[in-house]
Amino acid sequence: MNLDDAYANGAYIDGAEEYPAKFEKVAKAFRKRMGAQAEIGRSYGDSPRQVYDLFQPAGIARGTVMFVHGGYWKAFDRSSFSHLAAGPLAKGWAVAMPSYDLCPDVRISDITRQIATALSSVADRTQGPIVLAGHSAGGHLVARMMDPMLVPADVRDRIKRIMPISPVADLVPLMNTTMNEILQIDAAEAEAESPVNMAPPRGVAVTVWVGGDERPAFLEQAETLARTWGARLVVTEGEHHFNVIDGLTDPNSDMVKSLLDLK
Repeated sequence: MNLDDAYANGAYIDGAEEYPAKFEKVAKAFRKRMGAQAEIGRSYGDSPRQVYDLFQPAGIARGTVMFVHGGYWKAFDRSSFSHLAAGPLAKGWAVAMPSYDLCPDVRISDITRQIATALSSVADRTQGPIVLAGHSAGGHLVARMMDPMLVPADVRDRIKRIMPISPVADLVPLMNTTMNEILQIDAAEAEAESPVNMAPPRGVAVTVWVGGDERPAFLEQAETLARTWGARLVVTEGEHHFNVIDGLTDPNSDMVKSLLDLK
């Protein structure tokens, strides 16, 4: 069965084609405003895309949020999402945003290892607790960071909370989409790379977040991950796959409060 329609977000969002340009414009303006508080393009690996941006709050950071972008592992980079750092920054948290190599140049499992390397690099340069958030494919990637085989124990011990937002937690259905011509997921990788097959993480608070107006497949993916991991599930009414991340821009949003454990 072909599942292209099930995982087609843009076809069901009004003005979907306008979102990439809007994200890029707002993100660029945000970086300009940050000035010296933004360190852009710090390398963590060998390829040009293996870099991250680090945004520092005013004063000493309370900890670090690492946000990982989506795009079905085949599109976008960190530069379209800089503005999502605004909420945590206003609450005194540093924010790191990595890019990564894209399929088909690499496999999803390679990207997972790249994000683990980025996380260790960010941890080496920061102090205090670490919180992970990621959207869509990025939700998959931050969930995978709960694999103890990927992340050194000293880094893992600093991770206090993770928020997979509209995550792809089970890769098996994507094998039945035309996207797999690019992603090249096989049965072994789908098994190994699906967070729903991982042991629930211990000692880390997990909140799975998804928009109430998302495609049923994404609601199902989020619900399955939350149920499998025994995690908190938040379904936000009226939000779709492209605007569900907007809460990260607002320091007083429920999303930021949950991410940073603010009362």
